[in-house]
Amino acid sequence: MVKFDHLTIPVTDARRSRDWYVGTLGLKVEFEVAARQTVAVQDSDDFTIFLQQAPSAVRPNGCALYFQVADVEATFRELSERAVAFSHPPSKLHWGYGAELEDPDGYLIRLWDARSMKGKGG
Repeated sequence: MVKFDHLTIPVTDARRSRDWYVGTLGLKVEFEVAARQTVAVQDSDDFTIFLQQAPSAVRPNGCALYFQVADVEATFRELSERAVAFSHPPSKLHWGYGAELEDPDGYLIRLWDARSMKGKGG
């Protein structure tokens, strides 16, 4: 069996990205390596994303990160009330049913939930 449990993405400001992923999506900081300008953030199932600071020329290149939430519409309302900007509210999109927003470096963040995906996404 193979388990995917870490991902590194280059970011232009590791602290700003850390604050966004923790403050917006509720991930937790696993650890930081200041000398390497890297922050490891984890989701509720211990999947780790390494936010590694790199030159500002870095572009997301179509990378999308999918986050499963309990209720995509409730999450959308909660984040919208906190002035988080979305590219798309919860709706049927080419990848299924969910909402889309971008992190500070332009990485596409897709939020979905199992109930809505099953009922509205196909």
